[in-house]
Amino acid sequence: MTHFDRTWTTQPEAAALVASTLDDTLATVPEAQALASRLRDDIGVRLIDILDYISLPEGSNVSAFVDAGWEPDAADPTVLRNPTGLFPVVLARGQGLVIAFKVEYVHEFVAAQGLSAPVEGAMHAPFRRVRFAEAGGVAFDAIERRGSRGFEADDPSAATLRAAQLHLQTFRTRRRSFDSVAAGYDATDAMVAAAVADLGQDWACWLWLRAEREYWESRNSAGRLQKARQDAHGIGWANQDHHTYDSSREWFHRCVGVLEALGFECRELFYAGDAAGWGSQILEQPAIGSVIFADIDLAPDELDIDFAHIELEPLPFLRRAGLWCGLHGESMFESGINHLECMYDHERLARQLEGEGVAFMQPFSDFPHLYQALTEGEWWPVDPARVDALEAAGYITAEAAEDFRLYGSIGSHLENLERNDGFKGFNQPGIDGVLRAIDPRKNLVGA
Repeated sequence: MTHFDRTWTTQPEAAALVASTLDDTLATVPEAQALASRLRDDIGVRLIDILDYISLPEGSNVSAFVDAGWEPDAADPTVLRNPTGLFPVVLARGQGLVIAFKVEYVHEFVAAQGLSAPVEGAMHAPFRRVRFAEAGGVAFDAIERRGSRGFEADDPSAATLRAAQLHLQTFRTRRRSFDSVAAGYDATDAMVAAAVADLGQDWACWLWLRAEREYWESRNSAGRLQKARQDAHGIGWANQDHHTYDSSREWFHRCVGVLEALGFECRELFYAGDAAGWGSQILEQPAIGSVIFADIDLAPDELDIDFAHIELEPLPFLRRAGLWCGLHGESMFESGINHLECMYDHERLARQLEGEGVAFMQPFSDFPHLYQALTEGEWWPVDPARVDALEAAGYITAEAAEDFRLYGSIGSHLENLERNDGFKGFNQPGIDGVLRAIDPRKNLVGA
């Protein structure tokens, strides 16, 4: 089977090492300390959550990082990565003490922060960098990655940059409504294959996710509000953690196929048991560092099959994912992603957004190492023809059908996530609870 079960654990020693390194450097560079305070106090974003790499000066002892779990990269021993959790890369190249943090678009960060420093890397290139501040032998750099795995700017040809922009526009404007789901996947497969052929999986994947987030933002007011707040500081969605796709059973293998063509790899499997009736294939794109939560309805006897890569037959019932797709369309097409989850100081974000009129559901994970809470769902109208088909097939009652026709149903969310101690996993019991809570049948207006 290509998915596997993995138990992620907290890594307090590694997390403490990163935190102390960051604190020491912030104390040396007042401008960086001020930025960290602004991000936290204004938009709920912690600088530690968007760190990309720590470059150590010549003569530094890397043993503390090695002892805490960092390992030399097989291709370059001066690059150390920690596979046990979410941590920045450590560079042992003797190029000075540099803290590099992620922004979505360097040129927007430069404008938002009023910087005059030159930007390394051409506009729209896979790797760009700008020096934000430096003092006392410590520097802070803002970097933009579009699927790049490197640490130096490389300027692609004008033709390649043009191709990247054209593929982004193709993803942004792609057709999402088809006469059949099969035709939709055929067209999407071809579109993705063309982008990968021109740019490679990693760059194509970055462009794809950018377009997917933009489509989600167009249908989610909480997402638009928070994106504007983060754009005011120039970081965009640099703090994104994962995107959630819902799929009907029959087309799940095609959904996974698109994601795998973009370089996502099956990471672990969630299955909540007989009563819940759902399963998730978690995928990760190694270069992007982004995760996909792909949800479907599952029967009790399907736990031990590779459901991500075979065509599943319809069930006589619809659980949450199947009904959501029946009402709104597949996440890969009409409906877009169910929610975007980003990393925050969860208390600050909740307080800030609630002050802007955005309400949150009860958290479904509330631990020292993991907090997760969804905004109350964006309410979408539902095409009555979709409701008619669901009712005729016996998937919903007449009462529920009339409610969906008249009032619509919950569509999408923004998720407030806080991770500590490098924890990279999720809370399956909590997810089960929130999926039950957002089942369209649990949120009928006329009930």
